[in-house]
Amino acid sequence: MQSEDQQALETLAASGIRIPPQPRVLTELRDKIASGNYSVRSLSKIIAQDPGLVALLFKASRSPAFSRGRKFDQLDQILQVLGVKQTYSLVQAAALSAATGKDKRKVFEQFWARAGEVAGLAAMIAGDQVSVCNVFPEQAYMAGLFHQCGVPVLMLRFPDYCAKLSPDDPSFPVALAEEDARFNVDHRSVGYLVARHWGLPDFVCTAIRYQEEVPDDADGAAISLVSILQLAVQVHLHLHLLSNPLWESRGDRVLEEVGIAAQDFDDYVDDLSERFRSAA
Repeated sequence: MQSEDQQALETLAASGIRIPPQPRVLTELRDKIASGNYSVRSLSKIIAQDPGLVALLFKASRSPAFSRGRKFDQLDQILQVLGVKQTYSLVQAAALSAATGKDKRKVFEQFWARAGEVAGLAAMIAGDQVSVCNVFPEQAYMAGLFHQCGVPVLMLRFPDYCAKLSPDDPSFPVALAEEDARFNVDHRSVGYLVARHWGLPDFVCTAIRYQEEVPDDADGAAISLVSILQLAVQVHLHLHLLSNPLWESRGDRVLEEVGIAAQDFDDYVDDLSERFRSAA
């Protein structure tokens, strides 16, 4: 982590905002993979130490972007079929929701349910458009689950943060800016620092930082990933029969970046929505 990011983390800590630490299972898994001395069975044994994480991993692996109609009954199958790198990305995503989802308030459950749906849709979009965006489903899934992870971190620090908001409200992304101003914080910066602290790829961290705009000065992968996330949010709202107050001002740019023609947009949304519902 760069020194300025470390300093920002220290500033957050001084203000009482706690970045959730990576669970021991995740650090052990990362170290084992980095050593190069591992087998599918040895990695499965590490993951199996955390039953809650195993359950979340199986849930993530059932996304149509990964399962493609296959049913996984054992951890070994997930590793063998998806591969070590993709499985590790899913473990990271599952671990974060577990680390910041221990509070059982309904708003936390709503938040992670929404994040999980956005992540699943983002993974499907990435799979459909990988030849254009060069972003892979597991990367998009990770970004989808992490993209607003600063919000539950701030809810843990400030019980009134988002207390009157529901993640199901279409104005939720817009209202977060008002919440940030009220508490003198920035949920996107906090989310970025969580991603950096957890060792996510640089372009994923950048996408989390610029999740509500399409940056002009970021690298191509980050721009593509931001666009995938915004399209996933749009489809998520469509699934729930909700409007998107931000889409009109950015939709054309998003579609251009993702590689979907404007005249094909409605058909694509309907097709993706149907596939997502069928897999649920």
